[in-house]
Amino acid sequence: MARTPVLSTRVLLVCAAIGVATGIIGGIAGLLTPVVLVAAPWAYGLLLGSHVLPGIIAQEVLRRPLVALVTHFIAALVASAFNPAWSLRFIGTALLFGAIQEGVAALTRYRAWGPWRFFISAAVIGVIVAVVVFFAAHLGSLALWAQIAYLALSVLGPIGWTAVGLGVGTALSRAGVARR
Repeated sequence: MARTPVLSTRVLLVCAAIGVATGIIGGIAGLLTPVVLVAAPWAYGLLLGSHVLPGIIAQEVLRRPLVALVTHFIAALVASAFNPAWSLRFIGTALLFGAIQEGVAALTRYRAWGPWRFFISAAVIGVIVAVVVFFAAHLGSLALWAQIAYLALSVLGPIGWTAVGLGVGTALSRAGVARR
């Protein structure tokens, strides 16, 4: 008897559609990154937080293992078309964010899909982004108010984008995207 694959064709197609749409958003965020880093580096975490969308939407719609990673990877490939020089950054970010989202879902054995679970992964991503980018981009040289604003927006950015992603995922589910 043939086994049903974890990621059926239908699931992969939904991941691809979500990945393309959110990859365009990620590509636009990538284009805006240099402008934000020069004009308002303290707001970068808010922009980077948009990269949580692929996994959040995919998990909300499909509620299956691996959909966050697959969707993030597709989104990274699409975003790379906007700025090929940043392809490895897009892919690295996608794999990190997707792995965190999958990890939180795996801790609940893919059985708990309440909004709290999504916000936990968003907070973990926000804290990691805040710390890593703070040191990598030497944001300690900014004024104290800018450092505080950066840290707050870096943690709150992914949380806000998660709320947006949950809204989109819920709407897609109501539209019948997740029907079997």
